[in-house]
Amino acid sequence: MPMNLADMLSFADIAQLMRIAETYDCRSTNHSKNELIQSILSAVQKRDVLERKVDAMSPEDLRLLNSLLFEPREMYSLEDLTARALWTASDTHAGAARPEAGEEANKPAVAVRTTRQAEPKSAKQRKRPKPDAAEPAPQAPEQSARHAIVRFMRYGWLFNGITQHTRYLYQVPEDVKRRLCEVLEARFRAVLDVRGEPEAYRDEGTLLSADAVLFLRFVRDHDVALTTEGYMYKRQLGQVLGLLSVSEGLPARTAWRFGYGRRFREYPERFSLLYDYCCHRNWLRENGERLELTDAGLLAAAGDVAAEPSDLYRFWLRAYRVPVPNIMAVAQWTIRLASAWTTVASLGKALLPLVRPYYYDSAEDVLNRRVLKMMVHLGLLRWGEASDGTALVRVTPLAAQMVPAGDAGRKRNANA
Repeated sequence: MPMNLADMLSFADIAQLMRIAETYDCRSTNHSKNELIQSILSAVQKRDVLERKVDAMSPEDLRLLNSLLFEPREMYSLEDLTARALWTASDTHAGAARPEAGEEANKPAVAVRTTRQAEPKSAKQRKRPKPDAAEPAPQAPEQSARHAIVRFMRYGWLFNGITQHTRYLYQVPEDVKRRLCEVLEARFRAVLDVRGEPEAYRDEGTLLSADAVLFLRFVRDHDVALTTEGYMYKRQLGQVLGLLSVSEGLPARTAWRFGYGRRFREYPERFSLLYDYCCHRNWLRENGERLELTDAGLLAAAGDVAAEPSDLYRFWLRAYRVPVPNIMAVAQWTIRLASAWTTVASLGKALLPLVRPYYYDSAEDVLNRRVLKMMVHLGLLRWGEASDGTALVRVTPLAAQMVPAGDAGRKRNANA
C-alpha cells in the first residue's frame, strides 16, 4: 500500500527520527515524537532543502535515486537495493569500453619502489606493499552500496515496512517521490535547448506493430532456414528487411554486438527487437534448422492478434534492462522533458549522468542509439533536424497514451 512521508514517520522509532532530524538540522532534545515528526516534515517539504540535497549528491547516488522514482513496485529487499547501488557506484561495464588513445590510461596506477628493487627477494619476502597509513583503504563495493542505502534512510527517502511481513523490506514515500521528481525536472530543464518545429521529421507511429505482421507473414509463406547458430541466412534476412517499413542495414562484421537481445549479434537493432518480441509472444519457433510459426503466430499473421505498441514498449524495457538498468527512468525523463522540440545534445547533457557505459558502448552510445533511437522506432519520439543540422526530438501523442507521466505512469507500467 503506497504511503506518504507523514505515515512512515509515525511508524518509525525514535532513533530513526533523531537521525533524520539531525540530517536536516532540526533535532531538539525537548521535542516529543510528534513535534519531532512535524519538524522533519517542515524541513523535507521545503523545496530549497531538497534542492540542496540533490545538488550535493554524487553521480552514483543520483543514479540510485532515479532508479527508484519511476518503479511501479512499492517494496524493495535489501539485496535488490544493494544490487542497484552496486551498478551505480562503479563502472561495472566500462572496463571493457573502447580503449582511449594510449591503452595504458585504462590501467590502474601501480606504485613502484625503485629503491628496493635492486635486491632480489625470496618468495617468503615478496609481499604486497601495505597501503599508506595516511590514505584510507577504499571501501569494498558492497560496503559503499550499503552506505548509500543508509544515506537515503537518513534523508527520509527510504523506510522499513511497517508490518511483520514487510519489516525487512524498504519503500519510498509517495509524496517524497513527487517532490524529488519536481526538483529533478527543474534541474534538468535548466540545461535544455528548446527549438522551433523543424521543416521535416520522422514519426514512425505504430509501424513497428505493423511490421511484426509483415514478418510473420513472410515466415508463414516461405521456407525460412536457420544457420547452425540459429540465425536467418543473410539472403532471406535481406528480403525481410526490404519488406519492413523502416530500412535497416546488416550489422558490420567488425562490430561487437551483445547484451540487447537474443539475436542482437547478427540482426540490426530494430529487427532484433521485433524478432525477440515475436519469440517472446510465442509466435515464432526455432525448430532446429527452420523458423516456423506457432498456432498463435498463425493467428497473429492473419491479423487476429495484434502487437500492441504498449506491449512492445514494456518488452523493450525488459529486454534492455540489463545493459541499461536505469532505462525506465531515462525513458520517463525523456518523455517529460521533450514535450517541445529539444536538441538531442542538451537532452544528453541532462540525462547522461543517469546512464553508464556498457562494454563497447559509451554512455553517449547507450543514450542516443539504444534509448532515443529505439524510442523513435517504438513511436514514442519524433526525430527531426533544425535548419543548422542539429538533431531534435519531441514526444509523440502516442507516448502520452502509452507512458503517461507521474504516478499514473508508474501504475500503467506495472508490468514492465
